[in-house]
Amino acid sequence: MRNALALMLGVVAMASAIAGGWYLVGALRGEAAIPQFVAARQAPPLTDPPAKLAAKDSAKDDVEVTGAIGPKPGAAPAPALAPAPVAEKACANPDALGVSRVVEIDTSGGPGFGFEHFKQFDFLSDKEVVLTFDDGPWPGNTPAVLKALDDECTKGLFFSIGKHATYHPEILRQVLAAGHTVGGHTWSHVNLNGKKMTEQMDKDEIEKGFSAVKWALGTDPAPFFRFPELQHNPAMVTYLGNRNVAMFSCDLDSQDYKHDATPEKIINNVMSKLAKLGKGIILMHDFQKHTAEALPTLLKQLKAGGYKVVQVKAKSTFQTLPEYDEAFAKEMKLPTTAAKPISSVVQTVSSR
Repeated sequence: MRNALALMLGVVAMASAIAGGWYLVGALRGEAAIPQFVAARQAPPLTDPPAKLAAKDSAKDDVEVTGAIGPKPGAAPAPALAPAPVAEKACANPDALGVSRVVEIDTSGGPGFGFEHFKQFDFLSDKEVVLTFDDGPWPGNTPAVLKALDDECTKGLFFSIGKHATYHPEILRQVLAAGHTVGGHTWSHVNLNGKKMTEQMDKDEIEKGFSAVKWALGTDPAPFFRFPELQHNPAMVTYLGNRNVAMFSCDLDSQDYKHDATPEKIINNVMSKLAKLGKGIILMHDFQKHTAEALPTLLKQLKAGGYKVVQVKAKSTFQTLPEYDEAFAKEMKLPTTAAKPISSVVQTVSSR
């Protein structure tokens, strides 16, 4: 009995020893197989596949650069903001030509002025003149014209080409800020009587030109229009009448646009024609260099000859058509947000 019990205990001890040995061996062998947990590293960002990169580059070409103005030379123009109200200043020149009187025109129905084409309304008295300038704004020339007018404390009427207004809006704003009147002269100075022109093309030239001038000024222009080359298209005369736009021809042409024009010839043309007519609406071009050169002397001669300047203003402003404003903005790739005057965005709260 004792021998059997001892035998059983021996077998159990031997089994335990064998199991412990296998456990130790298994643990030693399995140490390399135990998972090692380390801090995970962030995977590097995936680069776009070639197809995606190509799509990105292609999309870059389709982005519209807002504020770019077609073929305008030099720096892009500043956003068009409405100029501050003109403050009348005292004339520093005691011998200035000045302004003898100011007339306000009701443009309802499209009245016409200038005896070259319109003879119904004669609002000038003897020795009175209206100074008009076409085709601007233009660098150098228009600012020189403005200076000559300012030196003589007098005012003019400017008919701007729409395309030129987009090239140099800052100059056209100077014209308005100086107290002059600004009207329209088509988009590209095309002859509206041209054989290839249709009525729709004529309307587009007129309306697009006014939309461009409005954008450049930052405010509505005057409802005044002059036909390029004084080519009065009968259908467009009717159209402008329905748009309540006054049309200006002239009484005398300075012929400052001719290839052989000189300051001396321009002055002689104006003064000799005035001597015959006694008064009139004078056609000049602030686009022309010789006009800018001639103007200081011409104004002095007008004063010496006893002539007086009549300033022309409009009773109302020109209301552009929304569809042309939108088409113009899209074509010029202009910002779609409305421009606000800087005073409404930035204000000085303290200074020293």
